[in-house]
Amino acid sequence: MEFVDLRIDVTAAAGLGEPAWIAATVHLPDPARLPASPVICFAKPGGGYSRGYYTIDLPGPAKGAQADWHAARGWIFVSVDHLGVGDSSLHDGARLTYVTLAAAAHAAEAEIIARLAAGTIAQGYPRIGDALKIGIGQSMGGCLTIVQQGRHHGYDGIAVLGYSAIHTQPPTRPGATALVPAWLGRDTLLSQPLAMLNADAIAAAPPMQGTLAENFGWAFHFDDVPAEVVARDMAQFNRNLGEISFNEGASGNGGDTTPAPWNSSTIPGAVGQSCMTPGIIASEAAAVTCPVLVAMGERDVCADPKGEVRAYLSANSVDLFICPRMAHMHNFASTRELFWQRIETWADWVRVGGQLGNAT
Repeated sequence: MEFVDLRIDVTAAAGLGEPAWIAATVHLPDPARLPASPVICFAKPGGGYSRGYYTIDLPGPAKGAQADWHAARGWIFVSVDHLGVGDSSLHDGARLTYVTLAAAAHAAEAEIIARLAAGTIAQGYPRIGDALKIGIGQSMGGCLTIVQQGRHHGYDGIAVLGYSAIHTQPPTRPGATALVPAWLGRDTLLSQPLAMLNADAIAAAPPMQGTLAENFGWAFHFDDVPAEVVARDMAQFNRNLGEISFNEGASGNGGDTTPAPWNSSTIPGAVGQSCMTPGIIASEAAAVTCPVLVAMGERDVCADPKGEVRAYLSANSVDLFICPRMAHMHNFASTRELFWQRIETWADWVRVGGQLGNAT
């Protein structure tokens, strides 16, 4: 098994009038493990995280990186930094809209598929044709995977991990004040005063107690994740998301703001500000025709897990998996391997089921 770090030019696709590129890491299995029709999996991280979320053996009660786990089983696993995230090119976050990010990622992934098909992805690596192409995304990465598939239809199946196409709502510890995120429309210009669709609800809500990191930490990590791991993961959280509006009262978390290797010090602002607005990507979700896996932890951000199937109006296959002993940040959990096995099993069904999507 080997990996290749790439920087793919997406200047034309992004349309920002300035150089733009996508950073990605391609984990390549031993050629002897490649099936006749290999899986090429493109994985996108959540807000405040980089592709290291997939490539690093994250600390916690389990062992192993997701990219390594799938590659050891014959998958070509591609971890992708969104435009404006991690090692990808940085831009004014207000210009990094859903449409821009989806177009840039689609262009970069098409280039990677072309290099795999031509046998130029790595010295001596065989050509990869007739592949099953799937997209997975955690949290905001799931949101953008839906948008990309609904607009570009490049995957044979998508796995949406810890994101609701209907209503994304972070839970709070029992007895704690509920989090009330601002709801912003997709036409909101971040350079102008923010017009919150639920301003009255935010004004009426009691203030949160403690920091954003403390409140989100319970939702992000299950009880068996060591406290020091939670603290390290959440140290960057307030710096990235502190400008997103919630019911007043939360304060900065202070301390070291140096990002952990799996974090990103930047987020695409236009998406980060509005991706928790109910129905914000309803049109793209309704346009997805390929098989969908909706998967999450038992403590996660989907307000109505069993109602998710309604979002995918054009898909004739929507599976649901709720993983035990897991919160929102799945790859830190003790049950992470069970989660990965469920994704692998679903991908096998997508292959056997005839690739029901309309991938091009």
